[in-house]
Amino acid sequence: MLERYVSRLDFDSYEDFYAHFSVTAPKNFNFAYDVADKQAEENPDALALLWRDERGGTGSFTFRDMKKLSNQAANLLAAGGIKKGDPVMLILQRRWEFWPILLALHKIGAVAIPATHLLTPKDILYRCEAADIVGLISVDDAQVLQRIDSAVSELDKNPKTRGILRYKAFVRSVHSRKTEALPAWFDFKALLETSASEFSRPADVNVNEDSMLLYFTSGTTGMPKMVRHDFAYPLGHILTAYYWQRVQPGGLHLTVADTGWAKAAWGKIYGQWLCGSGVFVYDFDRFTPSALLEIIAEYRITTFCAPPTIYRFFVKEDLKKYDFSALKHCAVAGEPLNPEIYEQFKSATGIALREAYGQTELTVTMANFPWLKPKPGSMGKPSPGYDIDLIREDGSSCDMGEEGQIVIRTDRQKPPGMFSGYFRDETLTQKVWRNGVYYTGDMAWRDEDGCYWFVGRADDVIKSSGYRIGPFEVESALLEHPAVLECAITGVPDPDRGTAVKATVVLAKGWTPSDALKGELQNHVKKTTAPYKYPRIVEFVPELPKTISGKIRRVQIRKEDET
Repeated sequence: MLERYVSRLDFDSYEDFYAHFSVTAPKNFNFAYDVADKQAEENPDALALLWRDERGGTGSFTFRDMKKLSNQAANLLAAGGIKKGDPVMLILQRRWEFWPILLALHKIGAVAIPATHLLTPKDILYRCEAADIVGLISVDDAQVLQRIDSAVSELDKNPKTRGILRYKAFVRSVHSRKTEALPAWFDFKALLETSASEFSRPADVNVNEDSMLLYFTSGTTGMPKMVRHDFAYPLGHILTAYYWQRVQPGGLHLTVADTGWAKAAWGKIYGQWLCGSGVFVYDFDRFTPSALLEIIAEYRITTFCAPPTIYRFFVKEDLKKYDFSALKHCAVAGEPLNPEIYEQFKSATGIALREAYGQTELTVTMANFPWLKPKPGSMGKPSPGYDIDLIREDGSSCDMGEEGQIVIRTDRQKPPGMFSGYFRDETLTQKVWRNGVYYTGDMAWRDEDGCYWFVGRADDVIKSSGYRIGPFEVESALLEHPAVLECAITGVPDPDRGTAVKATVVLAKGWTPSDALKGELQNHVKKTTAPYKYPRIVEFVPELPKTISGKIRRVQIRKEDET
């Protein structure tokens, strides 16, 4: 399958890989027909999706099953009035139905907008108005449905948006009781059973430049942006799955992500199915480290990917008691990985975590690829197709070891899978992507081997007494202390220093806040990093504010300190 789209698969070195790997998107490429259905023709009985929820519900689906189910879903959506170019929001958490419904939207040529079930009525209203959403398919959670109906009632109060959301359906859980019929809502699964299982590919379903996916970014600052990806986007995730996550044909890959996050596109469908790997989905509401570790062992997961937070909890468990004999590769992304977590996980499992860097707007941009020996805490080296530089505020390139903003130069080539711009916001697109240069807003430095090291968001870097302090380094130092489970470093106004370093800390089990512990943590940072970087303020909290995708909202901490 992969050979149809890449220059070649095997390389002798990272340098060979970076210089010679390339992806070619065929004309009018459509993942649902050209990959998922093609797998159904060539490998009909191969496992596509293995689903398990925390209450024991299970489901196993071959590529043949996925073709049939997606055809049924496409017929059902088309009968409901969904057509090419229509934006449809999917609030389906980790329900297995997300996969055939997403494929069905691709088959119709509609625009899928995955979203989290944590959205408030205000969030839903904003998205419906911003993207002119005409259809919405949700889990059957009563609170979620009520929030959607609340947003729709606000939409209908405005003559300009009244009636725009014309299709609403819910997906009943395997554990649901038979509920009363919901006014104006379709029972998607009930209707699916009677839908025709054949769906012909329309001649004009899409060209590569058409919109396929819209992601509303989680927004650590400001309102969420609408990131637009076109129909060629899935091919960019060959890099993600094959060369970073190291998924294996016939293997079973687990990425920990809700389907509302862009991480699901990275690790739960496109690259994995292009590689012929099955996808494992663990459907849970509350993360329990021991339960997830048992799943990895019981189902013999071969490749695994999760954000650093998951690994932070893992290393607090007794990892030696789990059977990880099937597990070959582990990847990490979403936020920077602290070296202490890397070392603890490797010591317990023998597996080196492969860190990578990217954004919702991109695919895997830098990674610890197979030819590289991972440096704990480093994002690795650039992916093929990504012409990366670090620049100063005046736009000039940084020297080795000097901190600067990560930019991607696209004047010679655009990386495969890079976004097409912010939907309906040319001003914002021009602000971050101008003169052939895309500004990521992330700060990093490059070492003598060409490896990149994350510093923080440009807005998060602290300037104190003339020093520039990246929050990640201080957070990494704190996480080495056994008392610290999670932490966030921010700056607070200080009359003498301009800005003082503050640590907001969540303690591990068995530790209690005290002045003595504050002093111990401060001294630990002084010894681990430069003395001027230690947090002069330490606040203990039960939890950190996070975005709906799980990223720490340092901007919220800063705002609360200003009030």
